[in-house]
This record gives sequence, structure tokens and C-alpha cells, in this order.
Amino acid sequence: MARTVSISRRLTLLLTGGIVLLWMLAATLSFIVMREEMDEVFDSALEETAQWLLPLAAETLRELPQPPGPSAQDDEDDDKYLTFQLRSRDGAVLLRSRDAPQEPYTEIVAPGFAQTARHRVYTAESGAYFIQVAEPLTHRHEAVMESTGALLLPLAGLVPISIFLILWSVRGGLAPMRRLQSAIGARGGGNLQPIAETDWPEEIGGTVQAVNRLLQRLRSALEAERVFAATSAHELRTPVATALAQTQRLLAELETGPSRARGRRIEATLHRLGALVEKLLHLSRAEAGVGLSETENDLIPVLRLVIEELAMEPEMARRLSLNIADGVSLQARVDIDAFSIVVRNLIENALAYGDPDTPVEIVVPDDRSVRVLNACPPVPPEILARLTQRFVRGGQIKNGTDGSGLGLAIVETILQQTGGTLELFSPVPGQSDGFEARVTFSAN
Repeated sequence: MARTVSISRRLTLLLTGGIVLLWMLAATLSFIVMREEMDEVFDSALEETAQWLLPLAAETLRELPQPPGPSAQDDEDDDKYLTFQLRSRDGAVLLRSRDAPQEPYTEIVAPGFAQTARHRVYTAESGAYFIQVAEPLTHRHEAVMESTGALLLPLAGLVPISIFLILWSVRGGLAPMRRLQSAIGARGGGNLQPIAETDWPEEIGGTVQAVNRLLQRLRSALEAERVFAATSAHELRTPVATALAQTQRLLAELETGPSRARGRRIEATLHRLGALVEKLLHLSRAEAGVGLSETENDLIPVLRLVIEELAMEPEMARRLSLNIADGVSLQARVDIDAFSIVVRNLIENALAYGDPDTPVEIVVPDDRSVRVLNACPPVPPEILARLTQRFVRGGQIKNGTDGSGLGLAIVETILQQTGGTLELFSPVPGQSDGFEARVTFSAN
């Protein structure tokens, strides 16, 4: 099964990633621009400082009795922002600031900017002197990096905030899609009403119209199918009953022999055809939406009546066992005829597939449910999961007739209309074999 991908998650990741990428790109461009601008500012400061210092340094040198030599207090500290050296025409260092190195900044003295491995140097000329003002390259690097870091630092807080805001916005924007999904999910064989085409965003309006056209086609097809099934079943009931009666009368007149045996087979076939017609009528009524009642009804008397009708046949009477818990009153908003169809199909299904020598148990506990249990080998899980589908049978018929595979589908259809549930178990919980159909009605 293909892994589903959340649109909200995908949009959140794409938008957040886009914001981060754009921010990084902006920071990179800002880094390049800032480095160029800072170089211009720092170079301008170097040039201006050199112009101011040159006359002062030359005047100081002339006033000294002799050129100062290296002292023990001299040091070389690259952390100082600006340092200078006053040099002669031959390149000798005549005067330097306290933190300037003893060695010349550059081997060749020429006016203008120069760069060494450690300094950015500007050289100015005045008469017999040159002054070189130097700035450590680490200062420029630190300034640019700190400025860039100030641009990147907000990302630490921006990313989680962006994820939250984008996710909130995307989910809000996709809310109509979830409403449409719920509206479509609520449609089924019992509800094919069109979806209201108002109050939908423009992007979804076309989808709603397409879904409504599809629902209209489905409604027409299902209605035609229901009318055909109901009409066919109704029209077949009388001819089948007539043919069965004539066959039984003919059997009474025939003597034992091959003709009588063939007549018995014809009678069995007509019984199966009559049962199928009856199931089709039940199905058409179930799909017509007869399950839900406007008022609550007591379903226990209906259950007793159905069992009494089935027990009118002596063969069936000995196989039915009814067990109702003391004081139980099963009240539910379920149509009486619909409930009789439900329990009749469940009991007939149990009689058809259950062990003929073991009674079918109909149990009504105090949890708003009706349980129908029969003895049989366990039904495989893959078949058990499909038993509520039409024309799916779960085992071998025990009473000599063919099942239609419609009984549990009819029960499921009616219960969906009433808010009830049908649960199938095989083997029966707590046992090693058997089959249980459990119908539970919701509390109103």
C-alpha cells in the first residue's frame, strides 16, 4: 500500500524551506555587500588617519633629540585597531606607534593601499617621510562575520515560528477540503443527496459540482437497480408460489418412482427460487431506507414473534433456543418491520449454515444487543471480513438448500440506517469453533 503524504505537511516543509533558503541567500548577498562597503569605510578611515598623522609624526620626529630605539616595553598586539610607522625614503622605520611591529609593514614603500598577510596598509608621502597606517585584517573579518551573524541569528527563532504559522495557515486554508471530504464520506447507498454548492471557495466549487453530477448518475443507476429488483421479485412471487403449489399437488398424485423423484427436485428448486425472491424483496425494502423509526419501539415482542413464526415448522422448532436476560427491555428507534427483517435473516443464516444437531442460540443480554450463535467450523478471517458483501457465503449449507448470500448484506444495510452495528465472530469468543452475529443498537 502506497504511503499517503499530507498536503499540510508538504506545504509547510516547502514554504518553510523556501523561507530559510531565501533568508540564507539574502544573508549571503548581504555578506558580500557589507564586506565591500566595510572595506571602503575602513580604507577611507586608514587614508584619513594617515593624512592626519603624517604631519604630526614628522613634527614629533624633528623635536626628538635622537630617533627612538626598541624598548623592552614595546610589544606587537594585533588587537589594536590602528597602528602606524613613520619611514624614511630608504624604507627605515624612524618612528612607530607603541603597538606597531619593529619590522616594516611592507618591503617597498609606495603611496596608496597595500595588503600583507596580516594587515591592510595605507601609505602617505610628505617630503622625506612616508607614513604607513595599518589595520589588522582580523578586525575586518570579525566585523563582517558579526554583522552576518546578526542576520542569521533570527533564523533560530524564525524557523519554528514560521512552521507554526504556515501550518496554521495551511490547515485553515484546507479546512474546506476537509469539509468536502466529510460531506462525500457521508454519502453512500442510503444517502446520495447532492452536496450544497454554496459557501465553497472558488477552487473547490468545480469539484463540488463534479461530485454532485457523479452522485446524480449513481442515484439514477441505483434507483433503476432497486426498481428492477423490487419489481422482478414482486412479479416472480406469485408465479413461483403457483408453480410450487402445482408441483406439490402433482407430487401428491404421483406414485413412487423416477417421476416423483424428479418432482421433488423441482419442488426443492422452487423453494430456493422462492427464498431468493423473498431476499430480493427484503433487499429492496432495506435499500429504500425503512430502518429508522421516528419513535422508540420495544423490539423484544418482535423478536419473539419472528421466532414463533419460524418455529411453526417442527424441524425448525427443535433447533431454536431463545434466552432473554431478566428485566431486559430493548428500546430503539428502529422500524418494527425492519427489525423483523434483521433478526429473520440472522436466524435463517444460522439455521442454514449451522450444525443441524446443535440448536441455534438467540441471546438478548442487557447491553442493547442481540446475539445469534450457531455451531460450525471456524470461518477463515479473509472470508469473515467479506460476509456482509452481496452474494458472499461463508460455509457449506447444512439444510440442503442453497443460500443466496444476501442475508448479512441486508442486515448491514438496515443497521447503517439506524446507527446500529453488526459484528461477526468466528470462532465464537471463548470457544474454538462456531459463528456469532451480534447486533448492537445505539442509545438514543
